[in-house]
Amino acid sequence: MAILKVCPAVLRWANGAREILVFTHPLAGVQVVKGTIEAGEDVEAAGRRELSEEAGVEGLPLLGTLAASYRIAPGQLWHFLLLSGEGLPERWAHHCADDGGHDFAFFWHRLDYSPDDRWHEIFKHALAHIKAGAADQPPFAGRT
Repeated sequence: MAILKVCPAVLRWANGAREILVFTHPLAGVQVVKGTIEAGEDVEAAGRRELSEEAGVEGLPLLGTLAASYRIAPGQLWHFLLLSGEGLPERWAHHCADDGGHDFAFFWHRLDYSPDDRWHEIFKHALAHIKAGAADQPPFAGRT
């Protein structure tokens, strides 16, 4: 049975382009927020919990969902939420208690830019899935 994962992809418009919230993990490169769905937890609740734990962010509006994918990492089924990050800061650091505690450095990555060699390979696959799905999403309210 596949391990269930959730990726709450936080998006915004800036400088005429869509951007996604990413962070640098001190041991594992650039990533998007993701985590394991706990027993009895629904996808949205799991995504919001992971976003709070890893980024310190709560209460973002849900824009929609993307199709789940088995193609991100072997033995895992990834679910994707799209959330609006309008109004969040340009950069910040957040201390995450996972794995003994790490400081994550958050920043925005343009969706029309390719990931560089700092990106963890699994998250390159996740980014490609988000880019493809977000292209089908309507612009955010007030944006064209």
